[in-house]
Amino acid sequence: MSGTTPALNLEAALDPVEAAGFFRHPALSARRTGRTRSVAVALSWLDTAKGALAEEGLALEAAPGPRAPRRLIRAMPAADTPWRPGSPSAVLDSLAPDAVPAAAGGAALLPLSAFTGRRVSVPLTGAVEASLLYGTLRVEAAERPVARLTLTGPPAAVLETMRDLAGALPLLPPRASLAEEARAFARHDKLRPRRLGAPRLAADLDVEAALRGVIGHLLEVLLWHTPVAVAGEDPSGVHQMRVALRRLRSALKAFRPAADAPALRRFDQGLKGLARTLGPARDWDVFLAGLGAELAEALPGEPRIAALLEAGQRHRAAGYEALRGLLASPAFRQLVWDGVALDLEHPWRAEDNAKAAARRDAPLEDLASHMLSKAWRRMTEVGEDIADLPDAEFHALRLHGKRLRYLAELFAPLFGRKRSRRFLERLAETQEQFGLANDASVARALVAGESHGTGAWAAGVAEGWVLARSRRARSRAAKAWGDLLSTEAFWNQG
Repeated sequence: MSGTTPALNLEAALDPVEAAGFFRHPALSARRTGRTRSVAVALSWLDTAKGALAEEGLALEAAPGPRAPRRLIRAMPAADTPWRPGSPSAVLDSLAPDAVPAAAGGAALLPLSAFTGRRVSVPLTGAVEASLLYGTLRVEAAERPVARLTLTGPPAAVLETMRDLAGALPLLPPRASLAEEARAFARHDKLRPRRLGAPRLAADLDVEAALRGVIGHLLEVLLWHTPVAVAGEDPSGVHQMRVALRRLRSALKAFRPAADAPALRRFDQGLKGLARTLGPARDWDVFLAGLGAELAEALPGEPRIAALLEAGQRHRAAGYEALRGLLASPAFRQLVWDGVALDLEHPWRAEDNAKAAARRDAPLEDLASHMLSKAWRRMTEVGEDIADLPDAEFHALRLHGKRLRYLAELFAPLFGRKRSRRFLERLAETQEQFGLANDASVARALVAGESHGTGAWAAGVAEGWVLARSRRARSRAAKAWGDLLSTEAFWNQG
């Protein structure tokens, strides 16, 4: 029917252990409106010996039977297109049973892996259909259980249902498509991330499309690093989650003059709470790898230094334990789905704000120039001489610089690499020196908590070490600051 809103398909990964009896869970049984349907499912995936399809982010999916068509699907999002977490793989083409896609380059296709299992479908309230695909991926003698839940129906009802279910069940957007899981399993390879690092905005995007693309990109980055943070063995997981959070919060604030709503503010507050929980784990990671390691090398075998480092390890473990609790909680899962909902529901459109609507209609470069100029003014209000700034003011300057850097990285592609490269390089160097000075200040605060009883001597040694390092970092930061102030802002160039 003309004007009908298209149905939304939203996919979530599920622990295969939860698949048995999934629809008997109270969160689902209360929503059931009809009978269960169950069918057997068998799939296989093919590619060339050199993985030509996978290299293009594609997969060829086949069902059993001589007449069953093959489906060419997008297993990985294209680099230059927006991506919404929870989006099922798009079917690009339906091919004849023996057809070979052009992307294979004429090479023979070989089987990668196969899936056997069942698809169980149940109608739920709100005209939503829940479809659970569960079974086993197989490659020769090896096998792995997998499970995916897909909700289909009116967008508002699907989003509300997924959020509600995520409050009771461990449902998050998958980190990879089932076809990508099959490829990695077959090739004995790692999953490939959909998105990493900072989003890159295309110059032809409008304001709204840019905001939606940033949210989707950075949610994917958060999800990608979450298992690494949970494991706690590699500090890059927590670090990259914090960076993604800061980029996302900076972007939400940057777009606020054009797109604001209570739902965006609540989402930002949820991100802020997650950032607070990540903080202690990251601070102790930095301390142990930096100052702690330096002290251990300088004073090997000193029992009082060893005791300080053992205390640091205990604090780190406590920080990671608190983080694991949050990342396994309904609050975190619902926060992620809230981010997905922002992309789909555009709550800013409901706000009666003519000025914001006009900014959404203006070129994205206009908003970028406005926000970059505002952040630059705020940062440079401190003046040229920062060598002797009090710690609190220096810390505030570092935070202003961090926010400017995230905005500059986000918007720089709109102005061209040549125009922005020099400024970004000098801003990065300034932030590097600010960060080293701040690490020293953070370490000083951490060891201050251990300056009692037998730990007083070690804390005193650590604090003296930190002060010396902080002075050196402050001197280098002052030089980098001078270089930055002499660099023309790329968004102001004609």
